[in-house]
Formats: sequence, structure tokens, C-alpha cells
Amino acid sequence: MDIDDGVAVITLNRPEVRNAIDDDMRQDLIAMLDQVGRDSAIRALVLTGAGKAFCAGGDIRSMRERMSVPAGQVAFNGWSRQQRTHHAVATLHNLGKPTIAAVNGAATGLGCDLALCCDFVMASESATFAMTYILRGLIPDGGGMYFLPRRVGLARAKELIFSGRTVAAAEAHALGMADRLVPPDELLRQACDWGRTLGAGSAAALALSKSVLNQSFELSAEQVFALGSQAQAICYTTEAHQASVAAFLDKTAKKG
Repeated sequence: MDIDDGVAVITLNRPEVRNAIDDDMRQDLIAMLDQVGRDSAIRALVLTGAGKAFCAGGDIRSMRERMSVPAGQVAFNGWSRQQRTHHAVATLHNLGKPTIAAVNGAATGLGCDLALCCDFVMASESATFAMTYILRGLIPDGGGMYFLPRRVGLARAKELIFSGRTVAAAEAHALGMADRLVPPDELLRQACDWGRTLGAGSAAALALSKSVLNQSFELSAEQVFALGSQAQAICYTTEAHQASVAAFLDKTAKKG
């Protein structure tokens, strides 16, 4: 992980296997996300991949190992692995800071889920996205069935998941899977610049807003209002709010 001017960059770094995720990478990702969450000097996170791919999804070799265990252990081992995957995805999704997926190449399967899990997706013009689980006889298990419909609508999400087809960057942008397209050599710089812009405001207000927004599709208006009232009460007590009000009043008094 690299940190520059308040933006942390986590790079999925197994380029020899297109950054496919194995157990070690999953644990490393969780540890780094926890570090980002605890460090108040970090205002935003950029997630990207080393080499030509963003992330090829789950490591096929791990899948082979999973299938080679005794039949009586397959289901529980799979459940345990799912719990670890969901922990990583939930940690990224709930991080109380703006997150940007800087998709530099193929985002496939779990890699596509990780990108969509971020608050924003900035894609290289050479990036691709694919929910390829169906081609392995599987369902999206990294949050794709939750995140994809919220970006592209239910019918389009079904089409992408049922077909497993590859979506080029321009189509991903048109569908809403990607928020911005940039030239490949500009991707990381622009993603970090965007992160600085997004993370420049009150850290408390950002974290509280995100916590409510992440739940807003599942809640009633009254529930969102209630959570918003609680969050606003906390904001009233923060140094950022008090300093902003004092600065405004001081400026107004000088003008008067």
C-alpha cells in the first residue's frame, strides 16, 4: 500500500496470475483496509491492479484444491471461505472514506465484484468487466448480485450475470458500471486526484453520510430521516462543523 497526500493506493499484486485472489491476498486486503480505516490522515482509498489486469477473480488453483477435499468437507470449507470473502467485501463497502476502483484492465468475476463494491469506478479505456461466474457453474458470490443491479438496473444485471459476457469500457460507462473513462496512462493519477477531491470535506460528515447512503435502498424514507437525524446530531459536535460556522460568522461580521 502506498499513501500520497491523504490518498491510500492498494494494489492487487499478483500480476503473474492476473491478480487472482487467493486466501493470502484476501487476508492482506482485509488487513490493509483495516489500516486505512484506522488512519485519520488517509482521506480516500484507490484500489487498482498490478500489470495488465485489475483482478481475474478467484484463483482457479484454489478452486481445484477446494474440490479435492473429502466430500463431507466440501460444503463447510466452502462456507468458511465465503465468510472470509464476504468479510473482505463488507470491509471495503463499509469503509468510512470515499473509495475508487481504478480499473486498469480486466475485472472478472470476484474482480468485477470488488470494483462495483467501491463507491466509484474509474476505468481505463482498455478495461473490461465480466460477471463470469456462470461459466464456472457458480453464482456471483462477492456482492455482485447486490451491487450490479443498483448500478445498471435489475434486468440488465440479470442479462450480464446470466450470459457472463465481457463488457468493454465504453459500454460499461454507458451502462453505469463505470463512472469515468480515462486514458490508461492517466488512470492512477486521475483516480488519486479524484480521491483527494472527494475526501477533502469533514471526515465525520463523509463517514456518516456514506453509512446512511449505503442502506438507503433497503430502508423507508422515515428510517433514512431517522438515521440522518442521528448522524446530524453527531456532526453538530464536530470540530469541523464548529470551525466552519465560526469562520462564516467571522467573515460575515467583517463584511458588515
